[in-house]
Amino acid sequence: MARESRTRPGVADAQIETRTPAAAARSTETQWFERQPLWFKTAVFYEIHTRAFFDSSDDGSGDFRGLAQKLDYLQWLGIDCIWLLPFYPSPLRDGGYDIAQFKDVHPDFGTLDDFRTFVEQAHERGMRVIADLVMNHTSSEHPWFQESRSSRDSPKRDWYVWSDDPGRYPDARIIFVDSEASNWTWDPVAGQYYWHRFFHHQPDLNYDNPEVEDAMLDVLRFWLELGLDGFRLDAVPYLYEREGTNGENLPETHAYLKRVRAEIEANYPDRVLLAEANQWPEDVVHYFGDGDQCHMAFHFPVMPRMFMSLRREEALPMLEILDRTPPIPETAQWGLFLRNHDELTLEMVTDEERDYMYSEYAKDPRMKLNLGIRRRLAPLLDGGRDEIELMHAILFSLPGTPVLYYGDEIGMGDNVYLGDRDGVRTPMQWTGDRNGGFSRTDFARLYLPPLMDPVFGYQAVNVEAQLRSPTSLLRWLRRLIELRKEHPVFGLGDYTALRPENPRIFAHIRSYEGDIVLCVHNLARSAQAVELDLSPWEGKIPVEMSGRTPFPRIGTLSYLLTLGARGFFWFLLRDPEEVS
Repeated sequence: MARESRTRPGVADAQIETRTPAAAARSTETQWFERQPLWFKTAVFYEIHTRAFFDSSDDGSGDFRGLAQKLDYLQWLGIDCIWLLPFYPSPLRDGGYDIAQFKDVHPDFGTLDDFRTFVEQAHERGMRVIADLVMNHTSSEHPWFQESRSSRDSPKRDWYVWSDDPGRYPDARIIFVDSEASNWTWDPVAGQYYWHRFFHHQPDLNYDNPEVEDAMLDVLRFWLELGLDGFRLDAVPYLYEREGTNGENLPETHAYLKRVRAEIEANYPDRVLLAEANQWPEDVVHYFGDGDQCHMAFHFPVMPRMFMSLRREEALPMLEILDRTPPIPETAQWGLFLRNHDELTLEMVTDEERDYMYSEYAKDPRMKLNLGIRRRLAPLLDGGRDEIELMHAILFSLPGTPVLYYGDEIGMGDNVYLGDRDGVRTPMQWTGDRNGGFSRTDFARLYLPPLMDPVFGYQAVNVEAQLRSPTSLLRWLRRLIELRKEHPVFGLGDYTALRPENPRIFAHIRSYEGDIVLCVHNLARSAQAVELDLSPWEGKIPVEMSGRTPFPRIGTLSYLLTLGARGFFWFLLRDPEEVS
């Protein structure tokens, strides 16, 4: 029996105003959405940990049937694309990123048919679905690795990187510095060391072997044939190893990505490849190639500088990283986020900046992990509603596609007492009822305990309660998503930084075809005045976008604005005859 039919009246689903369209309308919508090769540029993405979202089988773990039951909620919120964390068979020693079988679904999440049904139902609502695919490595329990280690004469021996000498590739950094002392691990069965860039139970595949390249292309085809709309390519900078290099961003990696992109373009139009390359922007742009590699790539260095700017109350950290961001192909797009399933990474900052971030945002040592901070958005910002709104406004105004993390739309918290990254992967908080409405099973069977603290616990923070309040964070964010989607300029437009004398103001212009948008954000805890040089747009009238309120016409003098603490304005710059 479907979960909706047995929940009491008044739960979250019952309060969502926008319901699924009729079947005929769905058909028309699906036909429209299949003809959008650059759909990802104006989309809003939503990242979901399948295990954490909704449990339809009452076994304590979220599943694909549960995801399908919550699609109406995501459609109402305004989500265009769902990004799924790994759902493949796995020993789950690294949250599913240790894949033991590439062409199946972990039994906790359901079956391949459940996955296919979920994707079809998402498509019917005009939403696409992409999934994490770990390109770089497998679990040590994968049959490929078990066969590889069995004998030096095994046909799979060369599918992984083996060596008698653990001193090879000394220039490659250790990524998980808290848990790994080397990138080599001795295997007593194989009688050799094997190479791994991440955990020792995640041996790296050997992409110098053409059979490995072909096998991973076959994995992509398998899921694309099932209807998946693309992949986030996890750990993609580390596919190849070369002496005398750090083993990152090598030419061979880009050559292979071109081959993957060619396969997508030839056989799977409108699909997207999103590179997870935690590198400086001048290195990441190579993952776009000339529009012949990945369609999207995350702009990792922007995110910590947004938090840095907020706490320092100055725009400079954001301005500097955006200034050093090279142009990208017209068909490419940055992916932007505030938080996700991993720690707030501090790899792409200086040592001084990292120390500052730790001192401001990770006062408890349990909040640190590797070179990052394992916290969710709301606790990072001390639950401040103004700060949460401001950070989302900046995120949505920057050049790129915003990616939201499940639960951040209601201000969910974290649990720093859980190990590894589990503290930010707790069950979604749907209602104030048992287990936060996530599951009806016994509490002890849940894959992780839901949050129960008095500030961020499910009885205080949940979807049902925020749907009932017209001023809730959830409803505010839905309106912001609507506003952004009404104006393609945010996804497609140029970015021009304004540099007012007041350093606490982050202001820029976004322009696309006839639309010109002025975005002004106050990073300070106090009200601020700012004078902006808007002389190129003299004669135009700024119209505040959320209330459609005209402001005074831009003249020859600097334009004066005052903003409340952590306040922001978005203006459309219109000609006088366009303003009624």
